[in-house]
Amino acid sequence: MSEMISSPGNPRIKNLLLLQQKSRERRKQNLVVVEGIREVGIAFQNGFKISELYVCREIAKNADYSKMVDPAGITFVSEAVFGKLAYREGSDGCIALLEPKWLKIPEVKLSALPLVIVLESIEKPGNLGAILRTADAVNADAVIVCDPLTDIYNPNVIRGSIGCVFSRQVIACSTDDAQNWLKEKRIVSFAAELKASNPYFNHDYRKPVAFVLGTEANGLTQKWIDFCDERIIIPMLGSIDSLNVSVSTSVIVFEAMRQRGFQK
Repeated sequence: MSEMISSPGNPRIKNLLLLQQKSRERRKQNLVVVEGIREVGIAFQNGFKISELYVCREIAKNADYSKMVDPAGITFVSEAVFGKLAYREGSDGCIALLEPKWLKIPEVKLSALPLVIVLESIEKPGNLGAILRTADAVNADAVIVCDPLTDIYNPNVIRGSIGCVFSRQVIACSTDDAQNWLKEKRIVSFAAELKASNPYFNHDYRKPVAFVLGTEANGLTQKWIDFCDERIIIPMLGSIDSLNVSVSTSVIVFEAMRQRGFQK
């Protein structure tokens, strides 16, 4: 019979909380914390190995987790303990520890007509998570996070992406590595930036493309602006001059999909 933990002071519970809070600890132990049976299921379907699954029976009454992990890897916890572990409202009573995949850029597999999203120094986990949802929606080949300021497996990235961090090829690398790879693969790059004069909808995206976006605060560095083949802008009619980076990404990539007839 699986173990039952009823004390928040249990060492395993303390370690799980540490993994939630510290990216350094996640790297050290090579583990990621995933809350929610849907997110755990997406990870499982995409070949991620689930090391442990913590389940609160009282909450997870309808969750089907039996096929995702060996019974020996399931630990039941009390409602009080799960209340300490859950980091979102309306949790469904399941939290997993799984082994991350640290994909390197030469390992990226491309389709016949690639669409790649490149993000420079993105800071906010919620923004990265939202972009990953968009990437999944358009079946983007890869999301490349250059010189990242946030952990791609931050629990808030996983939550914001609804698990799509596991369904896409997500790579953290240097700007140099990303630029060299784009040149090698002959992918046409488009820099989204505020001083561009050509609106994003005036370009042809029916070819291998990469859209490169920076942060709302600083935009793209000159290194990326100089590198990219084209510079594009989303026209604004109001008093602000920029959108949230996740919104900007959605606007641009869905124009690419419109041009492609929503075929990938």
